[in-house]
Amino acid sequence: MTELRTVLHHSDAPEQHRENIAFAMMLGKQGMRRPWPSSPIEAARWQIRQVLQLLNDAEVLVISPAAHAAVMAAAATLEPADVGTLDKNRDIPMPTGLLVLPEPVVVENRGGSLSDIRAFGWQFVTQYQVLPDAQYSGVQLACFMDRDGPVQPEPWRLAVAQARATGSPLPPLVPDGIYGLRADGALAAESSERHTEISEEHRRLNTVLNQVAQHSTQPPEEGQWDGGRIKDTYDDFAARYAFAFWRLAAQGVTVLGAPQEPGENRPRNRPGAQPAEPDVRVIRLTNQVPAQRSTKDGGTSRVYHHRWTVRMHKVRQWYPSAQEHRVIWRGPYIKGPTDAPLMVGEKAYSVD
Repeated sequence: MTELRTVLHHSDAPEQHRENIAFAMMLGKQGMRRPWPSSPIEAARWQIRQVLQLLNDAEVLVISPAAHAAVMAAAATLEPADVGTLDKNRDIPMPTGLLVLPEPVVVENRGGSLSDIRAFGWQFVTQYQVLPDAQYSGVQLACFMDRDGPVQPEPWRLAVAQARATGSPLPPLVPDGIYGLRADGALAAESSERHTEISEEHRRLNTVLNQVAQHSTQPPEEGQWDGGRIKDTYDDFAARYAFAFWRLAAQGVTVLGAPQEPGENRPRNRPGAQPAEPDVRVIRLTNQVPAQRSTKDGGTSRVYHHRWTVRMHKVRQWYPSAQEHRVIWRGPYIKGPTDAPLMVGEKAYSVD
């Protein structure tokens, strides 16, 4: 809030509305209705209530490593304005969900600090903006970090130890920020030129907030993820990941299944085995493409022993029946034998 107030103070926003604009941009987008909180602790208590409601109502989803790699690749292709095409009724498979990742994603945040994200949770809300009648259908997106994840600075280890010593240990998933996404397809029918303008406005605001000098204005249309850390220059990785996950699910690139697929003969009663959780559903890729290189005479010259994420690109597809453009992706898909290990990169990071 302090950073945003500073930016607005040096903007051309009417002075009498700057405070209201700051609250609307921060909390109104998350679904908080006026009057705005009088203190930070009041805002924190409201957010805690939101997280508890999410955890109480959410359907729990676990994304497979292959599907996670595909979503990461899709998120890398997105512009800020693409997220504005989100339509909760068309794109999001359920009103309340908690998506648990197969491993923490290390993110470089505003100012260079590091954190890790292990899960995303969402629930439908109404967004409240500056004007009294400015209300939109939205999604409240909550990030959760891994209590025992790779980012373990000394103050965090101390906080975890103190919480455990007092008899109130921190949970494995710790809330770490809430975002608000508009979800009424507001930008779905806008031109490519308008999308570019909106993306640039988003970048300019976050450039000031981050005090970052420059960033490419023409990100590549292709994306891939090598398993390394994410540099979240414009504080929109969470929104891009969630949007990519929802849209790929809506387009059938991923499939929502049960913890144990039919036909699997996995032992259930061996010592130490964890029983399948009936309330958890698993997200998997729908298409697995074998990777074999054929010779001219029809033989196979090479057989691969690992899987990898094939690059993808996004297009704005015109739907005549709906009279609108929608962002869709060609790909991504996992290539290689289905029983081979998935390779996402060969880089190793030591995070202090």
